[in-house]
Amino acid sequence: MAFDSQNLDAFHWLADMIETVEVGLVVLDLEFRVQAWNGFMENHSGITATQIRGQQIFNAFPDIPKAWLTRKVDAVTTLNTRAFTSWEQRPYLFKFRNSRPITGTEEFMYQNLTISPLTNSSGKVDKVCLLIYDVTEFASSKRALERANEQLAKLSMTDRLTGLLNRGTWENLVDAEFERYGRYGQTTTLVMFDIDHFKAVNDTYGHLAGDDVIRHTAQVTRDSIRQSDSAGRYGGEEFGIILPETDAENAHILCERIRETIAQSTVNTTAGDIRYTISMGIAQLTGEPENYMQWMQEADKALYRAKEGGRNKVVIYA
Repeated sequence: MAFDSQNLDAFHWLADMIETVEVGLVVLDLEFRVQAWNGFMENHSGITATQIRGQQIFNAFPDIPKAWLTRKVDAVTTLNTRAFTSWEQRPYLFKFRNSRPITGTEEFMYQNLTISPLTNSSGKVDKVCLLIYDVTEFASSKRALERANEQLAKLSMTDRLTGLLNRGTWENLVDAEFERYGRYGQTTTLVMFDIDHFKAVNDTYGHLAGDDVIRHTAQVTRDSIRQSDSAGRYGGEEFGIILPETDAENAHILCERIRETIAQSTVNTTAGDIRYTISMGIAQLTGEPENYMQWMQEADKALYRAKEGGRNKVVIYA
């Protein structure tokens, strides 16, 4: 049947639109051989339609997940319905380099994918059409927002100077550990400690040097505890550590290691080299405290006794 002029014009503008539209269009037969490959795909893959036509897509792009795409296409052809996959489920089908200057921070193009069934004249599905949408700008913005939110969440939980948990977050964990002990009775120990004569450090060397000392204390603490332990800056020069599944004796061993490391260290500051010590109080949780605050008070009393005993000591509450 011959095309009339109107039909021929419609065919030309339709073909032109398919070639120039900013969406990838790929037609595959049911053996996954490429039947159509538009300009978007040529531009981003560097492969022309002539070069790829008739090739199986998995041979041309071996990094495409064959089992996954096969399952998707089987479902589309069997049910004769579209399937959609977003970049959040699978970042891309074709690993194209990101060529957008605005989102140049992303290594590759994030893609949404639609798979549509194509039927022949008898109504049988014998091909599928893949539509590949470049959503890099949207994905990049969302990922940046998620990173910013994660950073804000982290900042809201940590002390800016030391990177340890801040007072509110750490105290909430003390409360949670107290409740856990009430339910399961597992051994747990609390440590409170502070820097000896810290006011003299600030008065002699200045507050910036004092901050260096606080940071050094936090770093030694962080390097000494286990991943399951929780260290926080309680306020000023005072710190705390939660030691789950640890009795007072083992807590004493850990605290002595921290105390000795600090006593043998020199903090180099712009105002001069600083030597300092810490005092530590330990309280293993028993059935006596009625709430977590009373448990903290026990550790505080042990710390006070360490101060009274001459400082640079570790004392267990009894």
